[in-house]
Amino acid sequence: MKAKVIILLLGLGFSFTVLMASVPVKSMSNPQDNGSKYGKDSVNCIMNLSLYREFYRQWKQSHYQNAAVNDLIQPWNWVFKNCPRSTENIYVDGAKILRYKIDKAPEVNKKALIDTLMMVYDHRLQYFPNNYRTHLSQKGYILGRKGVDLFQIDPASYKKAYQILKESVALTGLETKGAVLVYYFRAATKMARQGDVDTSVVVDTYDQISDYVDANLKKYESQNNTGKISEYKNIKGSIELTFEPFANCSDLVRIYKKKYDATPVDADLLRKIVRVLDNKRCSDAPLFFNANVSLYKINPSPESALLIGKMLLQKQKYSEAITYLDAATKSDDTASVGNIYMYMAQAYRALNDFPRARIMARKSLKFNPSNGAAYMLIGDMYAESAGKCGTNALTSTVEYWAAVDKYIQAKKADPEMTVAMNKRIAIYKAHFPTRETLFFYNIKVGSKYRVPCWIDELTTVRSSN
Repeated sequence: MKAKVIILLLGLGFSFTVLMASVPVKSMSNPQDNGSKYGKDSVNCIMNLSLYREFYRQWKQSHYQNAAVNDLIQPWNWVFKNCPRSTENIYVDGAKILRYKIDKAPEVNKKALIDTLMMVYDHRLQYFPNNYRTHLSQKGYILGRKGVDLFQIDPASYKKAYQILKESVALTGLETKGAVLVYYFRAATKMARQGDVDTSVVVDTYDQISDYVDANLKKYESQNNTGKISEYKNIKGSIELTFEPFANCSDLVRIYKKKYDATPVDADLLRKIVRVLDNKRCSDAPLFFNANVSLYKINPSPESALLIGKMLLQKQKYSEAITYLDAATKSDDTASVGNIYMYMAQAYRALNDFPRARIMARKSLKFNPSNGAAYMLIGDMYAESAGKCGTNALTSTVEYWAAVDKYIQAKKADPEMTVAMNKRIAIYKAHFPTRETLFFYNIKVGSKYRVPCWIDELTTVRSSN
């Protein structure tokens, strides 16, 4: 009798690895499954299902700490093998049980437990391929859970985890869970570090999942869901940190230039190149400019025209920049249009076309009356024209009156410019005509005077002394 008790106790405390040894890991068929919910032996199925669920409930209530996990293993194992269609909880709970056992098991037993965990996910896919609420396929979701578990508990299986996670993301797209995106990217970067794939795979994966993360962030921000916003910001941070070693501009340009040269009219590729290089601050690369121009030719838009125009300004190709900037003014964003006219004003000024530059600055002010920089630009051009427009001591200095008028307008429009404008005013006041010069030309301080040349503005007479 004593020997029987010892055997029974040993049986109850038996290693989970040994208990699962009879489960056919490689086979997806089950001789006990006759297609019905409770299998061939419905009485025993219901009994064991009830036992395992009760013990699982106790284990869960203990925050997965107490010994109830040992009591639930045998009935769970019986249900898993004999009535696999009875409830999806077999596989949901089974994954939790196995993760727990893997964490506790000695290294020698872990491989068998990991194989069993993978089989649990495969059986869930076989018997419960669709979500019970939506009735839509949940293959992508289940593969995501499977891949994350495999990467976490068996890093050496990163290749297999990568393929599982890649398929999961392809199936779930924007609905992919955050953890899946994170571990999919970690698996991709590990593949690259180990030399299993080219760095381009990392870049393409980054581009793909960044879109998903950004889309979810935007969605939750519109819903003001602070919890999810925080979650996806953390996910984004994790992905960016993992990508950092692969984010140098030389590698990115090398990878994408090869693709660009092969298919220079692929709009999706062009958008990807522009987005990745912009995100990684590689906008100085010629590829970034070329991709933008190519994309504009395929799909012109005010936004892309503005970007190209700004890049041409940096290259000091002002005439070309003006062409694109003019196209950009067709934007519906009025605030943006005001800025675009300022860019055009600066381009015309660089070309020494002061009259057109002033026209653009004035257009900018129509969209943004508080743009003090537009007044300052006009004032600077007026001051620069002194000596060029006039022919004598009076007409070669009156331009400074008009310049100071614009600086006064600038600080009224934008009080933050007051200090800078006061400095300019002080400088150019010193260049006003003297009282003696005004007397010589029979002009009185305080009278009105029209500044000649292209300026052609009415101003007030002032002296430097």
